[in-house]
Amino acid sequence: MKVIASQLRKGNIVDIDGNLYVVLKAENFHPGKGTPTTQVDMRRISDGVKTAQRYKTTDQVERAHVEDHEYSYLYQDGDGFHFMNDENYEQVQVAADVIGDQSVYLQEGMKVMLSIHEGNAVAIELPQKVTLEVVDTEPVVKGQTASGSFKPAMLSNGVRTMVPTHITTGTRIVVSTSDGSYTERAKD
Repeated sequence: MKVIASQLRKGNIVDIDGNLYVVLKAENFHPGKGTPTTQVDMRRISDGVKTAQRYKTTDQVERAHVEDHEYSYLYQDGDGFHFMNDENYEQVQVAADVIGDQSVYLQEGMKVMLSIHEGNAVAIELPQKVTLEVVDTEPVVKGQTASGSFKPAMLSNGVRTMVPTHITTGTRIVVSTSDGSYTERAKD
């Protein structure tokens, strides 16, 4: 299926010269003068080699036929990450390089979308937000303004992020899985 380059998004699978690539990042550039372009960072699925490609936004790109299925995350071991299809209880093992740096946000039982191509998982899409606990942060400094200022915090998954000054150790917060940024205080 052909699509124009400006429609490519993170996680899409494209077929270039018979090789499958997963899109890691796609940015559209609209200069004041000249042709708008799309910069696409990709990883070749067969061997993990990363590459960058620049297209005119109107160029046609071949999207590979993949099936997206919802899976539940089970566990990680030396062989990779294990997921289960909730409909037929089929288990799938996914290599660590497919998950990449998103692995820190995986939580037991988490529902994810796996893109399956010819029986192999080639890409993963996590929920947009995940709830984590702040395990370490600086104490509140009196006199610091309540709005607009942030301080560093360590989360229960080992990721560092910036949180508002009123957040204390032990607080559960919601973070974005795309960049690890603070979204809001958890409602639970």
